[in-house]
Amino acid sequence: MSTTKITHSFYRLFKDWGWQNNLAVYGNLIANFIILILLVYIFDFILRNTLREFIKRLTEKTKTEFDDLLFKNKGIYHFSHLLTLFLVRWLTPLALVDFKGYSNDAENLIDVLSIIVIILFIRSIIRTCRDFIRTLDGFKDKPIDSYVQVFTIFTWFFGFMIIFSLLTGKDVWTFLTALGALSAVILLIFKDTILGFVASIQVSVNDMVRIGDWITMEKYAADGDVYEINLASVKVRNFDNTITTIPTYYLISDSFKNWRGMSASGGRRIKRAILIKSSSIHFLSDTEFEELKNVQLIKEYLNTRQAEIDTYNQKNQVDKSTLLNGRNQTNFGVFRKYIDAYLNQHSAINKEMMIMTRQLEPTSKGIPLEIYAFSKDKVWKNYEHIIADIFDHVLAAVPYFNLEIFEIPSGDNFNVSVENRDIKLNDTDNTSSKAKN
Repeated sequence: MSTTKITHSFYRLFKDWGWQNNLAVYGNLIANFIILILLVYIFDFILRNTLREFIKRLTEKTKTEFDDLLFKNKGIYHFSHLLTLFLVRWLTPLALVDFKGYSNDAENLIDVLSIIVIILFIRSIIRTCRDFIRTLDGFKDKPIDSYVQVFTIFTWFFGFMIIFSLLTGKDVWTFLTALGALSAVILLIFKDTILGFVASIQVSVNDMVRIGDWITMEKYAADGDVYEINLASVKVRNFDNTITTIPTYYLISDSFKNWRGMSASGGRRIKRAILIKSSSIHFLSDTEFEELKNVQLIKEYLNTRQAEIDTYNQKNQVDKSTLLNGRNQTNFGVFRKYIDAYLNQHSAINKEMMIMTRQLEPTSKGIPLEIYAFSKDKVWKNYEHIIADIFDHVLAAVPYFNLEIFEIPSGDNFNVSVENRDIKLNDTDNTSSKAKN
């Protein structure tokens, strides 16, 4: 479109509106609007600053934290804007005194803005309630965010219904009826929101997950502490400081492990085994028995147990020229009792919980000897140090019982075997040569 045509169009528009004959009226309108804008700006500026300072001083004097949180969430800020809009709505008819036909439209527009500000103000109150509830000990680990999001969604929903009613002139029930007809579409659109809300309620009511819980969910590679539960997702801070986001609904539809029971109990479980080489297990000889009596933790056990065995063998007239006859102690059994005694006197082990050293089913890699106990300290770092200290001692104690730890042979082991074989062959050859000579 050419510049001439545009100019002509504006000219016709101005002519239809009566600009040629009503310049004074439009000048008055512009002046009214300028005065209105200045008054509103000055009023809003004074109100925000005066009200802010007054509320700030008031919150500092009160003991409750609710008003401080309301100030932090901009509740006072939105409230001052709401009062400003009320002033604008009161002054608008005065500014449009010569254009009363547009007064209703302007008031409707201001009402729409007022509703939006009211929604923002209500949202600030909801967030303030959330933050205040979080300060209470009984609600620190509850999924408050889910309920806050639901209330916020309903607030915006009802606000938009009222705005729709103002702009269209239709009743709110007409809008609700139309939504009822589209209920299937609405359910499809808000499926995740509905599922998340239902899941949040079930998680909270059944106390399945709390904020701060350590959970493990292998399907989503989640292994860490829960730090946020909202309507759509659960956020887990893994121990490598990565963040895993899990849909809230999956907490009730899929399997996961919650370590809260361990944290709330008296200890953290230690369950680890060492592999003993089966060929190193044998009956104790008299020499070995006398040497092990020097070990203080099992000295009393050895004497008591050996006395029972000797009584049994004498009563049944067992021929002890062979160790296989009758009852005997083994180095493996004594070692197991030693570990039991060591764990029972260990300061980091909870004595009120189960302590057990058990022999597991033999494998192709040796005989597993498992330690089952609970550490008093449940902090991960300290827990790992306790396990390391225990097994350092256990591994170092193995040779004192003439036992061996099973290890898969490496290259060095094969080299030593070859060298030993060559030495034996050389010794055999030298022996044969001497015999011939």
